Amino acid sequence: MKILVTGSNGFVGRNLVWNLKEIRDGKNHTRPDLLITEIYGYDIGSSQESLEQACSRADFVFNLAGVNRPKDQKEFMEGNFGFASTLLDTLKKYNNTCPVMLSSSIQASLSGRYAGSEYGKSKLAGEELFFDYGKETGAKVLVYRFPNLFGKWCKPNYNSAVATFCNAVANDLEYTVNDRSTELDLVYIDDLIEEMLDALEGREHRCEYESSADSVIPMEKSDGRYCHVPTSHHVTLGEIVDQLQSFKDMPVSLYLPSIPDGSFAKKLYSTYLSYLPAEKMSYCFKSNVDNRGVFTELIRTADHGQVSVNVAKPGITRGEHWHNSKWELFIVVSGHGLIQERRIGIDPETGKGYPVIEFEVTGEQMKAIQMLPGYTHNIINLSPTQDLVTVMWANESFDPGHPDTFYEQVNRDGDEKINPEKGNV
Repeated sequence: MKILVTGSNGFVGRNLVWNLKEIRDGKNHTRPDLLITEIYGYDIGSSQESLEQACSRADFVFNLAGVNRPKDQKEFMEGNFGFASTLLDTLKKYNNTCPVMLSSSIQASLSGRYAGSEYGKSKLAGEELFFDYGKETGAKVLVYRFPNLFGKWCKPNYNSAVATFCNAVANDLEYTVNDRSTELDLVYIDDLIEEMLDALEGREHRCEYESSADSVIPMEKSDGRYCHVPTSHHVTLGEIVDQLQSFKDMPVSLYLPSIPDGSFAKKLYSTYLSYLPAEKMSYCFKSNVDNRGVFTELIRTADHGQVSVNVAKPGITRGEHWHNSKWELFIVVSGHGLIQERRIGIDPETGKGYPVIEFEVTGEQMKAIQMLPGYTHNIINLSPTQDLVTVMWANESFDPGHPDTFYEQVNRDGDEKINPEKGNV
C-alpha cells in the first residue's frame, strides 16, 4: 500500500508518518495485515511535481494540510478549501479513486460557540468539496471533525491549550487560566493515530453529530456521513492545570498520580513529559544514610503503596520489626543475603514461639519475598565484601503519624529455623 500524507510536518502528520514508518519497516507487529510499501509526505515547501507523483500512485490519502492561525482570515479559505480543491483535482487528473481522508474540525458545525467562525466556514467548505468529490468519482471519503487535540510534538502557544499549559508548567513559565470551569473536548494523538490505522484497514468509526451550545457530540452510526475517533475526554481547564502541577511536583513529593490505563491523566502525563527541558529529565533523591547503609524512597502513590531501595553494607542486618496491616515485597537485585521472618507471639498448640522462616536470596536469581502482616522480619547481608541491594515495595506509603512499625528481634534463643525452599518445613 502506498500512502500520501499532506501536512506531513504538522502535529498530526508527524505522528502519523512515524507510526506508518514503523509498520512499513516491520517494527510494529500489531497490524500484521497492513502492508505499507511507500509513504509520500507533502507539506509547505513541497513541489507540485511531488504532489502529482504521489497522487498518481497513492492507494490512500490522508489530507491533514490546513491553515489554523493565519495572519489574515482570508487565508482560512485559501489554505483549507483551496488546497483541498487542488488535491482532489490532482487525483482526478490521474483517475485515482483511492480512499481519501479529510482532517476537518468540530468548528465546521458552525453551531453554538462556533457560529460565524471563519475557520469553521473554511472547514465546512472543504467537507462539502470532499463529499461532492465522492459522489462524482465513487471514491470512498472519510471526513473527520476533530475536537481539540493534544499529545507529544504539539506546538505550544498556537492552537492547543493543553500544549501551551504543558510547556509553561514544564519550563517554569508564567501562564494564565481565565476560567477554570471552561470545558474542553479532547482527543489524544495516539488514539487518533489508532483510528487512522483503523481507517487504512477499512474499519473507520462512522458517526453523525449532535450540536449544543457547548459542544458538538459524535453519535456512533454505522452508515454515518462523518467519521470520528471513538475515544475522547471531557475535562475542564482547572482539572488540566491541577494535574500538571502534580506532575511537576512529583520529583520532590515522589507521589506518582493515579494514571489508570486509558485515563486522561495517563495521556496528559505522557504529553507533559514531552515538554521537559533537558535539565529536568533527571532528578536526585533524598537518601537516609547511616553506618548500616542507605535507604531511599523512589516512588509514592496514593493507592498503590511506595517503592524504595535499600543498600546494606557487608555483614549488616536491616529490619527487625513487624507491621499490623502493612506488607512488603523484598527483591534483592545485587549481592547475597538472607531474609528471615517469624510470626510474633506463642503458638497455642506447642506453647512455643513460632519458627523462623528463612529465604536465601541473590541478585543472580531475583525473586520476590513477601513480608507478611504480623511477622517480624529482617534482611541480612551475608557477603563480607559486597553491598546487598534490595528493591522494596510496601502496600502503603510511609506515614510518620501512623508508621505501623514495631521493633521485634527475629532470632531468639531456641527458635526453630525452617527453609521452605529447601523442603525442611
